[in-house]
Amino acid sequence: MKFRIGQGFDVHQLAEGESLILGGVTFEHKKGTVAHSDGDVLIHAICDALLGAANLRDIGFHFPDTSDKFKNIDSGVLLQETVALLNKHQYKIGNIDCTICLQKPKLKDKIEAIKTSLAKTMSISVQDISVKATTTEQLGFVGREEGISVQAIALIYRD
Repeated sequence: MKFRIGQGFDVHQLAEGESLILGGVTFEHKKGTVAHSDGDVLIHAICDALLGAANLRDIGFHFPDTSDKFKNIDSGVLLQETVALLNKHQYKIGNIDCTICLQKPKLKDKIEAIKTSLAKTMSISVQDISVKATTTEQLGFVGREEGISVQAIALIYRD
């Protein structure tokens, strides 16, 4: 069996009047992500982790933010296409571990919903997805609620 590990990282600015979507789950909050797509920073980091593990470049290469094709697109579609690309190269997902760094809103009550949404989108078990949330203790751009960052790590394998 061949194992590969990839890491993904994404950051989005937060602004009032924008939607906040994480892992396909919408949050009611005064601020949301500024983005070309729907701004699902969690899914973007997961896509990069998966693509990196398979040595298939990055999300910007496959889904450029300069293309009208991806304007306001549901990031779940990008994740499904990423998984299809992995499958084309005969890779399967072992597990994914993510950390969302956001001052507000608190995410703990929706972590299971996020995991369920991601599992459905990728057609994998919810047991193979870890989603954690943290703050920066009011330090930096995250602490000032100017932005959100996510780190994702993915293990993929080939039989």
